[in-house]
Amino acid sequence: MTVQSSEKSSRRARRSSTMGGMPMTDMPWWRWRLNVRSGLHMLSDVTFQQNVWLAGLPGYGDVTDAVYRLVEDTWLDNWSADKYVGTIFRDAQEAALVDAAVLKVLRILHEVGPDAAVPVYLQHPGWSEAVFAARQAHVALASADGDDPDVPPRTLDALTTLKRAA
Repeated sequence: MTVQSSEKSSRRARRSSTMGGMPMTDMPWWRWRLNVRSGLHMLSDVTFQQNVWLAGLPGYGDVTDAVYRLVEDTWLDNWSADKYVGTIFRDAQEAALVDAAVLKVLRILHEVGPDAAVPVYLQHPGWSEAVFAARQAHVALASADGDDPDVPPRTLDALTTLKRAA
């Protein structure tokens, strides 16, 4: 993703005060937050992983896609989420939870490879720890945004629609 021009800035006034429950005006880089939340949500939901990823249902991407949403724009694979406190993350606690999840998931990704089949990820000895860390981060971010952390993850099309809504 490239930096937005001022006419499409995430800091401009919006038509709606929420985006799928998330307040759109309180975090400057809300689109990046939405991507991180989407990745964490999918990585933290074992039922989703079984019913969607293992079943090969279209519309959600795979494990690598979820990891990519965590690190694509944020570079959280290269530096701490603490760098984004006040822009993507509300406070150091959110940042620490995201860092813990990203590190656990990336460790597995590097061990099995980005093109591994879904079962290889889900059967990795460290997967349950990664899921737990992602769940902690997901619940913290979703709750802070006023969203129910227990609703099923959104499709990638729904995510794109939300990002275009503002």
